[in-house]
Amino acid sequence: MFSDIAPTYDLLNRLLSFGIDRIWRRAAVRALIDGLAFDRPARFLDLATGTGDVALAVRRRLPEDGGVQIVGADLAFPMLAIGRRKAEGRGAGVGFLQADALSLPFGEGAFDGAIIAFGLRNLEDRPAGLAEMARVLRPGGRLVVLEFGAPRGLFGGFYHFYFRWVLPVAGRIVSGHPTAYTYLPSTVSDFPAPGELCAMMGEAGLGEVRNRPMTGGIVQVYSGVRLGDA
Repeated sequence: MFSDIAPTYDLLNRLLSFGIDRIWRRAAVRALIDGLAFDRPARFLDLATGTGDVALAVRRRLPEDGGVQIVGADLAFPMLAIGRRKAEGRGAGVGFLQADALSLPFGEGAFDGAIIAFGLRNLEDRPAGLAEMARVLRPGGRLVVLEFGAPRGLFGGFYHFYFRWVLPVAGRIVSGHPTAYTYLPSTVSDFPAPGELCAMMGEAGLGEVRNRPMTGGIVQVYSGVRLGDA
């Protein structure tokens, strides 16, 4: 499915979020990098990278001469191909590879930080995915999860109407895919509440777990630090 919608993925993200998705991603990248200490060239993992927007945002946030390495990983090869094209000439130190989030091809402690934006809800086994992301972090390394939430009140009513009725129709028209943007609301409604996900992150071996709602709770930025001695 994600391979099928790759050509229109970026356009639909901008249109359907009214451009706010860029603000959300930048906030998640700040949560990943700001205050994170490392004494060597840093390595970051952007899991479920899609077309590489977050990986490139991480690159822009870091010094050009720092020897940084950012790996964007995804199962959908057409998404990765677009990411590689976007990185040409402006993504020094950014690489892309095809990988399964539940069985990452990296050693333990390989990364200083990891981020997954709008991808955790798509994993068949979320606790296993979180544990795998924690595994590839060094002790003290940080994981950030950016995901949709469930706003309440009057604003929440408008959001749920838009998400369930308007977004799937618009997504189908622009992408040409019959079910991709019907699938999105169903995965969001199934996603754990913030307290549940924070607990799940703790069980995966992360400490200092917290969440920050944005845009009235439409999205949540979660963060945690891998426990253990550095």
